[in-house]
Amino acid sequence: MEHMNSLMQPIGHPLPGWTPRPLPPREILLGRTCRVEPIDPEKHAADLHAANLADAEGRGWTYLPYGPFATLSDYRAWMDATCLGDDPLFHAIIDATTGRAVGVAAYLRIDPSNGVIEVGHIRYSPLLQRTPAATEAMYLMMRRAFDELGYRRYEWKCHALNAGSRAAAVRLGFRFEGVFRQAAVVKGRTRDTAWHAIIDKEWPAAKAAFERWLDPSNFDGAGRQRQSLSALMGAEERR
Repeated sequence: MEHMNSLMQPIGHPLPGWTPRPLPPREILLGRTCRVEPIDPEKHAADLHAANLADAEGRGWTYLPYGPFATLSDYRAWMDATCLGDDPLFHAIIDATTGRAVGVAAYLRIDPSNGVIEVGHIRYSPLLQRTPAATEAMYLMMRRAFDELGYRRYEWKCHALNAGSRAAAVRLGFRFEGVFRQAAVVKGRTRDTAWHAIIDKEWPAAKAAFERWLDPSNFDGAGRQRQSLSALMGAEERR
């Protein structure tokens, strides 16, 4: 429905009672296959560095503005300098089976006044990639933003040439919104940035798809999925 002002100009729909959203708390997000907790270099650096070394070629660092880190001391120094603030608010992803940190993700560009928050700095080690925990971690962070904190928009931005990240965003329910050309200089090269987002009215369908996919009944005895998340997202959107 289009809203008009007294001059008969189209304007956005009203948000009665809107107030700025709370900042994300430094609290653990607990799932079935993983937990997501505020990063602590003393606690997490060694596990994360060891997990990242499983990516011997360093493919996971190509599109990030930092890394790879040859030594634990280099990685720890970067974490101490970068990962302890409130924005970005870095989290470690802990495998529920091993209890080890195997990935990183952060809330960033947090805008409480407008109800906008981004997820980024995503660095999944090979120990986390393509596992249920990889998806559940993103679900837990998204659920906090929408259900617990009441944000209206959840963003995912990545290097426009990072085909894997762009595909992951779509699989997770984000919608592609366009490319900002020459948006940054990263590691001495130009970067175009692809923007994706999911908004509050789209979240209920995405949430239902996540929960159907993450249900243990969606996996066979060998851990293979019975239905893909993409298929479930499509089915929920058509409801």
